[in-house]
Amino acid sequence: MSLSLLILAAGMGSRFGGLKQIMPVGKNGEIIMDYSIYDARQAGFSRVALVIRREHEASFREIFDDRYADDVRIDYVFQDLNDLPGSHSLPAGRAKPWGTGHAVWAARELISEPFAMINADDFYGAESFRVIADFLRARHAKPQTMQFCLAGYELAKTLSEHGSVSRGVCETDAQNELTRIRELTKIRREYGQIFNEGQGARLPVADRPEYLRGDEKVSMNCFGFTPELFQPLGELFGEFLETNGASAASEFYMPVALDMLMSRRQATVKVLPTTAQWFGMTYKEDRPAVAVGIAQLGYPKIIKER
Repeated sequence: MSLSLLILAAGMGSRFGGLKQIMPVGKNGEIIMDYSIYDARQAGFSRVALVIRREHEASFREIFDDRYADDVRIDYVFQDLNDLPGSHSLPAGRAKPWGTGHAVWAARELISEPFAMINADDFYGAESFRVIADFLRARHAKPQTMQFCLAGYELAKTLSEHGSVSRGVCETDAQNELTRIRELTKIRREYGQIFNEGQGARLPVADRPEYLRGDEKVSMNCFGFTPELFQPLGELFGEFLETNGASAASEFYMPVALDMLMSRRQATVKVLPTTAQWFGMTYKEDRPAVAVGIAQLGYPKIIKER
């Protein structure tokens, strides 16, 4: 079975303050995407598609066209603000991308095989690509139901030492199928304790923060999908535009789309536990720790000299 890797690289990086997707973290100039592509290929993914903004095309091609010209097929998908379903049109003043759900939908004409979806600036680890590849190859047909999956990371392994983070805490049934992603918007660790003091807490924030154990499974936007996703995703995006399209800042998030598909019994999402260490660059100060953490994993030299 042919498998593709869809990498979302069109984010603006407002908290980071730059184009963090192509910030080197390896001793030979590797960026996080180099490690993701390497791990995905080891797991059997044979094709890569990058979702980018058109104005960044030259920066990405300068890296990827030469680096992978002889090794793996890499295609580019542009997340275009004007790429909207039906009769919807771009509202005046809109400059911000439409979100991860729109970024995935942008690849609808390119991808026709099962695929993994990841963020460009997150390091996911080899195990996560293996469990997603195994799921996509072994899935069993359920009439009228699409079967997807996500890699579930331990919350404690996904925090930043330089500020709070937002995480989607996974709630599952006895079969480890997702029933809900609870979005917590201000999680941080302090004095050995992990707590959320933003939206999504089970306790009123005004009373006290919600303390977390650290072993909760969270979604880090590492999903396994099939191409059947694209049609209902476009329909959901259209619904989103009906109610939120006039806003200059609203975004169509992939977890919200999945929650809608599950609530309508159109899809199931299996949470695949992974022990892999996640690394990400939410803040510029995260970069040294990411570089050290990846170096400790002992990767071979993955960039060929030209």
